[in-house]
Amino acid sequence: MSKLGNLGARLHRGEVSYDFIGHRKLWYGISILITITAFVGLAVRGLNMGIDFQGGAVFTTPKTSVSVSQAEEYAHDASGHEVVVQRLGNDTLRIQIAGMDTQQSDKIKTALAEDFKVDAEQINADLVGPSWGDQIANKAWQGLAIFMVLVVIYLAIAFEWRMAVAALVALIHDITITVGIYALVGFEVTPGTVIGLLTILGYSLYDTVVVFDSLKEQTKDITKQTRFTYSDVANRSINSTLVRSVNTTVVALLPVAGLLFIGGGFLGAGTLNDISLSLFVGLAAGAYSSIFIATPLVADLKEREPQLKALRKRVLAKRAQAAAEAEYGSSPADADDARADAAPAVVGPRGRGRGRPSGKRR
Repeated sequence: MSKLGNLGARLHRGEVSYDFIGHRKLWYGISILITITAFVGLAVRGLNMGIDFQGGAVFTTPKTSVSVSQAEEYAHDASGHEVVVQRLGNDTLRIQIAGMDTQQSDKIKTALAEDFKVDAEQINADLVGPSWGDQIANKAWQGLAIFMVLVVIYLAIAFEWRMAVAALVALIHDITITVGIYALVGFEVTPGTVIGLLTILGYSLYDTVVVFDSLKEQTKDITKQTRFTYSDVANRSINSTLVRSVNTTVVALLPVAGLLFIGGGFLGAGTLNDISLSLFVGLAAGAYSSIFIATPLVADLKEREPQLKALRKRVLAKRAQAAAEAEYGSSPADADDARADAAPAVVGPRGRGRGRPSGKRR
């Protein structure tokens, strides 16, 4: 832990720097590949929509020792449909069957009562109409659209429109990955899933805004110097907030992982899976996008501006001159001869070159 804290301090002071911006094409490629995989999963497998969106019947049994697998077999034989069975905390079972009407529900309830060897009145049956699920979905889409608009407006005012565009791209990236994971894994999509998706939007923006705030502060009057390009400063902003972003994400992921893997996996609390998976994937994707997508995209957009494009040329020319002088000595004539062939230096502490003493080149 002390080593991690020391690394964070060195990153913040600029003593250590990882070139995230310089490898942005690699990060873009990875994100495009993941996004394509998500779309393929949606196209091939689709989403496993819950009963709240499809409509159907929900049966709750009294306390029973019947296993989940046995209950699934009973319900499938009685209905002929795919069923979802969850064991609740008081040893009762919750059986969901999609596409049921009132008459079918009564017949299935009677059959389940015989299989479970209980009175039919002890089994509670609730019918769910698909229109309620449609209302939830519509409200979710409306909430998502309003949230996106407000985020773009706020970031455009607080920072600038390029940062707003980059944050919007990162948000769409996170949502697409999360929905694609649901399609690939096959977890049921419930109202809890919708709540989880809306919740991760704020977490996804948190790290992005932290980096943007640092970047805005460090790029004041950037055109008045010739040491750093905008990409250099953007990279330094990521490094200075890197450990804080990682720590925040890990702390947020630990309880969500407990819900997903312990609650949903070992304890069989299936009702936790719908919201915990969306939170887990969304938090991880949000941390990734703030570092590898949003900030590099801002750097790309900003360096299209004429002033920053000219600054980049001046900085690179100065580095080429410095590299030439370090290689061939301090003679202006020697530096001029080699300047065209000199490569730009990497930003950061530069070691002393083993140049020959000034004078005529041998």
